[in-house]
Amino acid sequence: MATIGHNNLNAKLVLLGDMGAGKSSVVLRFVKGQFLEFQESTIGAAFFSQTLAVNDATVKFEIWDTAGQERYHSLAPMYYRGAAAAIIVYDITSSDSFSRAKKWVQELQKQGNPNMVMALAGNKADLEERRIVSADEARMYAEENGLFFMETSAKTAQNVNEIFYEIAKRLPRAQPAQNSAGMVLVDRQGDGAKSSTCCS
Repeated sequence: MATIGHNNLNAKLVLLGDMGAGKSSVVLRFVKGQFLEFQESTIGAAFFSQTLAVNDATVKFEIWDTAGQERYHSLAPMYYRGAAAAIIVYDITSSDSFSRAKKWVQELQKQGNPNMVMALAGNKADLEERRIVSADEARMYAEENGLFFMETSAKTAQNVNEIFYEIAKRLPRAQPAQNSAGMVLVDRQGDGAKSSTCCS
């Protein structure tokens, strides 16, 4: 969900990806500027928020970091339903992780908000010597499927803030569709953005 008011934008963002891809580490680096060498697995989902200034607007991300274990997969729609943006994270040292990321993209394309801003993050870019998934392969996949692509490293902070800033820049052009869960409808025709809530 994305809502606008006086150059302020609240946006629900979900992170999806395989267990061990580094979703929690990416969020922790973005929100707290920290990296933990041994990050415990997320159970269900974890919630964070972070505010960014982009151009003349303020974007407050409401971030849902979902568990990567298969047993939590059935909970995922609860978190991505109504999301304005998603980061699909995979580990550049694992082809299985990349395959799983593709499945998440397909699921979002079928069931997610059709105007969702989607980013593909090739995480653990600091492990270049163990790379299995090439940046070119991932970039091509992202372009073919309407995502933007960045390689990130939660450990070194490479492109972590940048991927969130890029999403924030793209959000004002996204137009959330109406759904039955109280989606905010945003009219972006003309200069002034209006918002109204629906279906409470």
